[in-house]
Amino acid sequence: MRVLSGIQPSGSLHIGNYFGMMKRMITYQEQHELFCMIVNFHALTSQFDAVRLREQTLEAVVDFLALGLDPAQAVFWVQSDVPEVLELTWYLSNITGIGLLERCHSYKDKLAKGIPASHGLFSYPVLMAADILLYGSELIPVGKDQKQHVEVARDLALRFNNTYGETFIIPEVAIETELATIPGIDGQKMSKSYGNTIEIFADEQTLKQKVMSIKTDSTPVDQPKPIVGNPLLDLYSLFLDKKEQVELKERFLTPGLKYGQVKKELFGVIWDYFAPYRAQRAAITTNDALAVLKTGAQKAREVARIYVEKARQRVGVKYQD
Repeated sequence: MRVLSGIQPSGSLHIGNYFGMMKRMITYQEQHELFCMIVNFHALTSQFDAVRLREQTLEAVVDFLALGLDPAQAVFWVQSDVPEVLELTWYLSNITGIGLLERCHSYKDKLAKGIPASHGLFSYPVLMAADILLYGSELIPVGKDQKQHVEVARDLALRFNNTYGETFIIPEVAIETELATIPGIDGQKMSKSYGNTIEIFADEQTLKQKVMSIKTDSTPVDQPKPIVGNPLLDLYSLFLDKKEQVELKERFLTPGLKYGQVKKELFGVIWDYFAPYRAQRAAITTNDALAVLKTGAQKAREVARIYVEKARQRVGVKYQD
């Protein structure tokens, strides 16, 4: 089965990225045909500093490689290295109803947060659909907030096929419900745009400061602590197996637990968990990353050309052999 996913190079990767998407990608590459990309075109909806975007793109590539993505097992590339995605975006744009895009929650949520409205922000789901359909993707692992965008891709694939003839595979969405929403240090969804992240490769002091600032309630020490919607519990549980998660909940329900002590424990757990990855990251050079991307883009374009060529023929823009 061909699995596809991508991540924006919009800043230092955090543990929400890791447990919500990246860790699953590492697992998928062992079991399926994995296509994984850094979606820098998508990042242009909010990143207007060219130098910073280039830096963040390479940082994201190095982070992925350090965390275990194997370019020998997966196709790994940067979105802009396969320009066919923009051509397909145009074909799909012409069968996309305005109402469909207006109903997308992500667009409305970003406007509500003060992000300026733009055509790029509005048509984001069409570009994402092109990302998915261009590679014959069958399974799309996403967070709960991106589920609607995969549904848009399914809808557009069906519309295209019905309008022009069978062309695209209809993708399925995969959501790991237990990790659908990973909280940030303020209890909201962990997101760079909220400034509430815990970075994977933060230095020791910064990591400790972030963990110690996790929002907690004012329940007295001598009373049981809440276990529903408790960001400290939820974040700590990410690093535990099922048995350990049950034990942690029992600790929270037992009077006497001190949040400060649990935060210190969690800091140590996170620091130790990512220690091997920090060592691997330090050994990866920029040239290593660029070589991986060159090969990955070549592999991705081989597949992309198949589908975009079909689309050209179906819509009629290819008028001669």
